Amino acid sequence: MKISGKTQVYGILGYPVKHSLSPVFQNASFEYFSVDAVYVPFEVEPKNFNTAFLGLKALGVKGVNITLPFKERALELCDLLDEHAKQIGAVNTVKFENQIEGYNTDWIGFLKALKDLEGDIKNKKVLVLGAGGTSKAVFYALSKEGCYVYVWNRTVQKALELAERFSLHVVSNPEDVLDDVDIIVNTTSVGLSERDPHLFDYEKIRENHTVFDVIYKRTPLLEKALEKGAKAQDGLIMLLYQGIESFRIWTNMEVPLSVVKESLSSYILN
Repeated sequence: MKISGKTQVYGILGYPVKHSLSPVFQNASFEYFSVDAVYVPFEVEPKNFNTAFLGLKALGVKGVNITLPFKERALELCDLLDEHAKQIGAVNTVKFENQIEGYNTDWIGFLKALKDLEGDIKNKKVLVLGAGGTSKAVFYALSKEGCYVYVWNRTVQKALELAERFSLHVVSNPEDVLDDVDIIVNTTSVGLSERDPHLFDYEKIRENHTVFDVIYKRTPLLEKALEKGAKAQDGLIMLLYQGIESFRIWTNMEVPLSVVKESLSSYILN
């Protein structure tokens, strides 16, 4: 990769963000199309977010992804929003042109990844665990497919607020609806650490369940699902799909999934 004064700059804005895999596959995407551009992480403390975000446009940065904890704050600073970002209430992709354009591609990443695993999900019954930032994109995607969605969250009030917005059905205990659902989706951070308490009794997962965890590692939830013979998937493919869509928004080019997957395989091996 050769960097010059003509090299376009893209990146990802979050806190923390140094662990992100996005620079790996986004730079591979630029190389695949021979685009003179580089994608870098911008780690910004929350108190400095507004200054940093608006400063990117002044510096001539072409576009960024937005990750935790800034997706809702970025939405407020954009001049233009696509319909999906408006409905979800969060922005994860920004394009800097004459105005600041905000988009949400998380819902596309989730939907494509889930369909890869499950196939047709029209009118399926789904239990979503969690009501945080990522869950909004999940609820939006499921609503577009006509799914009947249950939501469980430790803070019931947050679940109730989203229930009205996305036509969800709040449950006080995930186990109450396990026998009724086809798909289980974890949008919480539970599972990042092996010491995390289980969200429910994972022994109650059945072979005919499909389990999707947005965390991109094999969590105890996924381990138990696979042990039970259920279909299970972590969030890595979701990450790649949403990144492919972000890349398309910035460049009008669609990189093949195989290219971004290969870039991560090479990175992990090295």
